[in-house]
Amino acid sequence: MSGAGTVVLVATPIGNLGDLSPRAVDELRRADVVCCEDTRRSGRLLQHAGVRANELCLVNDHTEQAMIPKLLARLDAGERIALVTDAGTPGISDPGERLVAAAADAGHAVLVVPGPSAAIAALVVSGLPTARFVFEGFLPRKGSARDQRLRELAGERRTVVCYEAPHRLARTLTDLAAVFGATRRVAIARELTKLHEEVWRGTLADACRWAATEPRGEIVLVIDGAPDAPAPSDDALLDALRVHLARGETVKDAAIDVAATFGVSRRVVYELAHTLPRAPRS
Repeated sequence: MSGAGTVVLVATPIGNLGDLSPRAVDELRRADVVCCEDTRRSGRLLQHAGVRANELCLVNDHTEQAMIPKLLARLDAGERIALVTDAGTPGISDPGERLVAAAADAGHAVLVVPGPSAAIAALVVSGLPTARFVFEGFLPRKGSARDQRLRELAGERRTVVCYEAPHRLARTLTDLAAVFGATRRVAIARELTKLHEEVWRGTLADACRWAATEPRGEIVLVIDGAPDAPAPSDDALLDALRVHLARGETVKDAAIDVAATFGVSRRVVYELAHTLPRAPRS
C-alpha cells in the first residue's frame, strides 16, 4: 500500500435539506471522489450546498461489490473518498457496508460524519420505549423466510424498527397484527422532515384500517416490544416439580431445573418443593 487513503461516510438529509451539516459540506468539498447511489440526486444536493465535486462515482446496491477493487486502488494512492446515499446515513439499509469492511481490512482510515437517520428519527418520535431496540431494515417480502422472521420478532422484548414501502404497508401491517397480536402498539412515521411529515400511533388493528388508503412516501414502522410473560403460578411450579421428582431427581436439583425453566428464583421453588408430601421410604 503506497498511501493511506480515507473513506468518509457522510450522512445526508432524509428530507429537509437544512439538515445537511457544515462538516458534511466540508467533507464533500475535500473529497477526491464522491461515491453516491444516484449521480443526479446527489448532484442536486451538491448544487444546493454550493459544492463542486471533483468527481462523482456511482456506488449502489448493484455496483458496490464490483467497484471495491477500483476504490481500494484509489485509497492505496492516498485519495479521500466520500460516500453518500440518496438519504440518511450510508450503510444502514443502503450501500456502504461492504466498502467499509474492505477499506478497514486493507488498513485504510474510515471516518463518519454523523447526521440524519430515518430509523433513529422515527424511534425517538414514536412514543414507544427507546432504551433498547432492534433495527430490522426491510422484512423478507414473502415465503417461509418472511413467516419465520415475523415469528421470531413476535417474542422480541425490545422495540422493533423496520422500513416498508408504501405499496406493501397494508399487507405488512396485516401480517404483523396476525402474528404479534392486534393490540400491539405501533407508530408509523411517514415522510419524516418533509412537508407532509406524519407520525401515526395506535394498535396494529387500527393501523391496518389506517393504511387501507395506502399512505404515500417513505415509511418507518416502530413496533412495541413483546409484553413480559406472566409470572408462573404456584400450581404450575408444583406440577413441574412433581414431574422432576418423579424422575428421581433430588429436591435441590428439581428446584434448580424448574427455576431455570420458568425464570424464577431458586429459593422460591425450593421452598415450594418442601411443601410437597415426601414419598414414603421403601
